Amino acid sequence: MALLLEHEFKPLPADKQIETLPFLEAVAHLPPFFDCLGTPIVYSPVKADLTGNIKKIRAVYDSNPAKFKTLQNILEVEKELHGSAWPKTGATLALMWLKRGLKFILVLLQSISDGERDEEHPNLIRVNAMKAYEIALKKYHGWMLQKVFMGSVYALPYKSDLLKALEKGKEVKEEESIEKIHQFLTRVTPILDAIYEMYTKMNAELSYKA
Repeated sequence: MALLLEHEFKPLPADKQIETLPFLEAVAHLPPFFDCLGTPIVYSPVKADLTGNIKKIRAVYDSNPAKFKTLQNILEVEKELHGSAWPKTGATLALMWLKRGLKFILVLLQSISDGERDEEHPNLIRVNAMKAYEIALKKYHGWMLQKVFMGSVYALPYKSDLLKALEKGKEVKEEESIEKIHQFLTRVTPILDAIYEMYTKMNAELSYKA
């Protein structure tokens, strides 16, 4: 799948220490995923948020690559640096929101890969998108944002059109596209799970609404 497999994520090491630079370089290719969902009024801000958070983390990393070699280093250094303002500050906050955007992508693709669908409308992806939104983003959004997202599912592309967009317009059999999605998920899901685990262990997760 051209868009998803363009720049592969490094395998998660045994110690779950995720190197910052390779992670950022890989994840930088994912914001265009939201272009494949149509409805710019809804998904353009999510794409911009993802892109902006990647830039914020990259700026912190570039300020001292040795000190911020891993994502865990970032949280540890910023916790000491910002004191009571942490974790609602710096790259820690940016990564917090970045992982939520990634979670939305992964849950949506996992749902499609698992064959979850509306049996009456099998080529629609509303069921998949709603599941992803419920799990990844809904509880962090206020009432108005939730309404906007709920309405957006009726403007989503057909599954066949989404898969074609992910292949950058190339015609590929659905089973081939699903297999590529599976490859992507196999590589990225453990990394995202490790990031969530890190936030839980360091008590860095915040639940305020955007």
